[in-house]
Amino acid sequence: MTSNNSSEIPVGVIGAGNFGTVIANMLAQNRKVLLYARNSEDVHRINSTHQNRGYEVHPQVEAVNDFERIGRECEVIFPMVPSSHFREMMIKLAPHLHPYHMLIHGTKGFDLVLPKGETIETVKKLDRSMVKTMSEVIREESVAVRIGCLAGPNLSKELAERQPAATVVASHFNEVIQTGKKLLKSDRFQVYENSDIVGVEIAGVLKNIIAIASGALSGLGFGDNAKGLLISRGAVEMVYLGRALGGDTKAFLGVAGIGDLVTTCNSPKSRNFSVGYRLAKGEKLQDIIEDMKEVAEGINTVRIAKMCADHYKVRALITDRLYKVLFEGHTVEEALDFLLRFPLNVDIDFI
Repeated sequence: MTSNNSSEIPVGVIGAGNFGTVIANMLAQNRKVLLYARNSEDVHRINSTHQNRGYEVHPQVEAVNDFERIGRECEVIFPMVPSSHFREMMIKLAPHLHPYHMLIHGTKGFDLVLPKGETIETVKKLDRSMVKTMSEVIREESVAVRIGCLAGPNLSKELAERQPAATVVASHFNEVIQTGKKLLKSDRFQVYENSDIVGVEIAGVLKNIIAIASGALSGLGFGDNAKGLLISRGAVEMVYLGRALGGDTKAFLGVAGIGDLVTTCNSPKSRNFSVGYRLAKGEKLQDIIEDMKEVAEGINTVRIAKMCADHYKVRALITDRLYKVLFEGHTVEEALDFLLRFPLNVDIDFI
């Protein structure tokens, strides 16, 4: 599909959750947007009321329930789907994609490819060959070549309020980066560039672990000193584990790493922060999950990261202790006590 005027071609957004809705609104400042929602009732409601999840929906956004139309009318598509549904979504979208399509995803999670008959609970080891980023899922399930991701401190509510913010568009293809910048950048939203797409993806995923821990600290009533300690040590942990998984150190020190980490570790608006906060207040994990309207990616990430750290012999103390809290019945207080007592002398040793 080609057009003499690319501004006439709609942009596709897949996923009508909070982030997908807000990104669709941002894109709609300059282009018509087709917003895919799984539920046909949601499509009708969005189109008739121009409201979704408490957000006003821009007049240039049209909700659809048709992958074929997305593939036929859109050259650039932004998948904004939780990692647990991402591969399933790609399998359904793939028959309608061609090599000219450009996909820029905004999902901060991992996909697992396990041996037949195995589950995350039964598998003995987890190495990088079994852990896929969303760009790798797109590549495995479709003919798309020009693939990118966006990651950064992007809390949906603040973006919707047009508060100043930034993101990183990462890709191996400069064309993808420049297209993403052109479509998203505004006077209140800065877009940075990065060619290390895997590093940026991994940074966005791993920071969710530290955000849960930060929420737990707040839930226990601890202050800014404790949080500063957690964030700094969490950043070091992200670098070590991220490098083991194939990312470059630089990706973890920029907007998609430190920037996103600081934001989610300080915001009750973050789903992952809220999980940690509620755990520290004594709520059960299953009750928290059932009560949440959207997925907190960090819960599953803790399990995956812990198993990868074990396999690659990476010291990831925060991840390890959080795993014990989430899946082995330890209390937040016990985890914190262990971390404070563990003998660490060197501050920074990865540069």
